[in-house]
Amino acid sequence: MAMIEEGLKQVFPREWCIPRHLREAMEYSLFSGGKRLRPLLTLAAAEALDESPQVAEAALAVGCAIEMIHTYSLIHDDLPAMDDDDFRRGRPTNHRVFGEAMAILAGDALLTHAFYVLARIVHLGVPADVALAVVEDVAAMAGPDGMVGGQASDIRHEDEIRSAEDLEVVHTRKTAKLIVCSIRSGGRLGGASAEQLERLSRFGEAIGLAFQIRDDILDADGTRPGYPGFVGIEAAQAKVSELTESGKRALLEAGLPRPQRLLEIADFLVNRSF
Repeated sequence: MAMIEEGLKQVFPREWCIPRHLREAMEYSLFSGGKRLRPLLTLAAAEALDESPQVAEAALAVGCAIEMIHTYSLIHDDLPAMDDDDFRRGRPTNHRVFGEAMAILAGDALLTHAFYVLARIVHLGVPADVALAVVEDVAAMAGPDGMVGGQASDIRHEDEIRSAEDLEVVHTRKTAKLIVCSIRSGGRLGGASAEQLERLSRFGEAIGLAFQIRDDILDADGTRPGYPGFVGIEAAQAKVSELTESGKRALLEAGLPRPQRLLEIADFLVNRSF
């Protein structure tokens, strides 16, 4: 975690002149805590294949970029036009502190800067074709067919989510896709084969959906019909366990030299209480 926090502190070039209010708004949300799950997964997936410092450095950069994309999505999700939330992680949301206009700009800046960081991994020794594949994965899974599409369905909740199966589709797009690209990116940097990437994707989709259903369980308060609202707490937890075990089987089928950290993260997702 310390490595990730330090990496995030280094993502903005010192010579850049970022307007003070914009920088403060970006950093307010970027450094507001959180599990740092996505960069952890990128680092763990890369390490599972290649333990070299060069690969770890590139994986850290990619993981930090994906964390910025995740943070931008949270800032925008909290806006009055979206989920209209006043608090996140025990603190006022970005727009409550800096205003809606600056919150929108902070999210925009984090998203665009993430792709600046991704584009520069070629300077860390990543082959151009691998770097391009990473950028393509991240763009596809963060966009209209992934995270943004999931949010679009989520804000049309009453029209588009009428069953647990409908909610699984939304959760897969809104949450799991970015987790998949975190893992695939680490795999690509570590030199994964096409077959290994396919297994890593299955692992990521399974634990990504499990992660979001577990969030629904922890947040079950009757205000929104999350997954437990459709099937009950017990069945929802059983689904988390089923997905996690399925994902772990897919991971073990990949034949990675060092899958242990990824397996540990999967187990954490099942048992966490926050």
